[in-house]
Amino acid sequence: MSEFERWQGRFAAPEYVFGEAPNAFLAAQAHLLPKAGKALAVADGEGRNGVFLAEKGLDTLSIDFSPNGQKKALELAAGRGVKISAELADVHNWTWPPETYDVVAEIFTQFSTPQERAVKWAGMAKTLKKGGLLLIEGYTPKQLQYGTGGPKELDKLYTREMVEAAFGGFSKVEIREYDTHMNEGGGHAGMAAVIDLVAWK
Repeated sequence: MSEFERWQGRFAAPEYVFGEAPNAFLAAQAHLLPKAGKALAVADGEGRNGVFLAEKGLDTLSIDFSPNGQKKALELAAGRGVKISAELADVHNWTWPPETYDVVAEIFTQFSTPQERAVKWAGMAKTLKKGGLLLIEGYTPKQLQYGTGGPKELDKLYTREMVEAAFGGFSKVEIREYDTHMNEGGGHAGMAAVIDLVAWK
């Protein structure tokens, strides 16, 4: 089964796989978000994070390769009384517009091979405006011990060294690694080992 088929299948369910509330890490960064501007939610799935950014007053584009996910994202936005733009896009082949977004958020999008991840992260850095805010949360290799979500392949998990290599050249970089109890729908439930990046280009 391809990644596309897997996610189309998961997002075909009537419930929201990761819940309708934003990711806890993203929500905790609300005080860092600009009052206005453009935001990009990368591989946004059913839209919970893109909708949150729109609720904070940002002109938000939610990209994902799953039509089922994007349909639910638009429904979630409508239900919350906000507007998001949605574009069907494979993040590994998307044309990342340069210096376009004030905020770029990538939350648990760990389906990329190492080669694909390099392309995706380079695109995210390219599309962020100078001074813009980059927010990333992912699972670390320790997550394999918990088995409460995320990929089973070690090379798809994030390490501090990996994140520093990709974004260490930003003007300000904050990285945290910790264990936490996830309660984000059925897809992320239980103890988890995560890494967060908050960085300004």
